[in-house]
Amino acid sequence: MPGRSDDPKKRKKRKETALEVAPIHGVLPYAGARNPLTRSNTARKVSFTAATAATAGVRQLYHFDSQAESAVALEALLDPELYRLEVQLPPILFPCRRAKKEREHYFDLRLTFRDGFRRAIYVRNGWSLGLQSTQDEIDDIFGSLTTDFADDAITVNADDYTRAFRDNLRRIWYLNRQADPAADAHVEDVARCTSYWLLQDLIAKCDLPPAQAWQSAMRLIGRRVLWADWHAVINVRSRVRLNA
Repeated sequence: MPGRSDDPKKRKKRKETALEVAPIHGVLPYAGARNPLTRSNTARKVSFTAATAATAGVRQLYHFDSQAESAVALEALLDPELYRLEVQLPPILFPCRRAKKEREHYFDLRLTFRDGFRRAIYVRNGWSLGLQSTQDEIDDIFGSLTTDFADDAITVNADDYTRAFRDNLRRIWYLNRQADPAADAHVEDVARCTSYWLLQDLIAKCDLPPAQAWQSAMRLIGRRVLWADWHAVINVRSRVRLNA
């Protein structure tokens, strides 16, 4: 057919539409300013539901552009002082010195704490953060922030969230949703009053079923009461101790 090209390199790629998640009964809908659930050959998109004090304990749907962004969110959700979690924030305008024009930036996350303090988070991998162009962009973006958007902003290196770290976060976050304050207090008391080396040694000294003691110990690790190596899969043979 005249005018038609069968060369794949010359075909214009059709823009993929983002995946829309149907309403989930009992779950608040996604509230981000942009939907990151588009097809990607590099990034692994993540979605999950979580409840915060801001949602009065009702779960809300969250979408993330990468596993690192979701890991940052999970770590924040383990903080008892967290009040609200927001992702894919509305864009802010900033003067880009390199482009010599105004551009838009969507912050990956914003955390609001119980005292009202708000923190915006910029997540990038180590390679990108090592570029001078990225550092210049960060300076431009952070310099344009106003207090009506956030009280401060931080940069997070996605490379810090290794696979083991992310796996530990997911397990501890799951256990954290199964509250057992009495068991947690007992395990913490034992941890402060006895000697032990491995997690299994601490569990053995607790007056609780082993599975219950293990779950409490994992929650204490998540709250940083107990120290463990987050960059190795935490199990009963892991070295644990009280955090300094």
